[in-house]
Amino acid sequence: MADSDREEQAHSDALTEEWSFAWWDRSISSGGYTSYRLRRGATSWYCWGWWRHGRPLMHVVEFDIPRRADPMIAKAEAMWAEYTCESPMEQWTIGNETHAVELDDPEEALGRVRGTLVPMASDLEWYATDPVRPIADGYRQRGVLLGDVETVDGPVEIAECAAVRTHRWSTGTLSVDPFDVVLAHLEARMPFRFPDGSVLDLVATPDGWARRS
Repeated sequence: MADSDREEQAHSDALTEEWSFAWWDRSISSGGYTSYRLRRGATSWYCWGWWRHGRPLMHVVEFDIPRRADPMIAKAEAMWAEYTCESPMEQWTIGNETHAVELDDPEEALGRVRGTLVPMASDLEWYATDPVRPIADGYRQRGVLLGDVETVDGPVEIAECAAVRTHRWSTGTLSVDPFDVVLAHLEARMPFRFPDGSVLDLVATPDGWARRS
């Protein structure tokens, strides 16, 4: 197995490990985010969100995922997701089939997550455009993403758009995904609250997603 392949896969010595993907179109009229966190000796965490101008935020969180022999497959009640490395440092496939909560107000994602439960599925491809660069506990890489999302209104194509991914692991705990923190931002917002009390509150900027201060 090549070094790059080993780096991309789950690390047996990691207490916590996370993969994430974020994407946004040029006009910032739509964009999304997903992450998958493995925790040794505990259940895994998965989240997925998709924001579109004029539509409710589609929001998925699952924090009770048992670890499988293949750790890159996440299965829980009425939920399946998979992150597949097709070519190390070059191509990933990310997919899911589950129910999302449609939120008219993204602030609900930080509270009781009250909204409309809808079936959905996604099949997305990520391709590298830049080499990886180191960040704390791992690396970050820019690329492009494209694919389809099945909604109650039918399939919606995500045309090729800007994207970024991270892969981090640690023998301790990890912080939330290390996006830049901003004061000023555009309309789009996509928050997630995790069981440990941490919050990832993503907002759109002309350069893509950032963390709300």
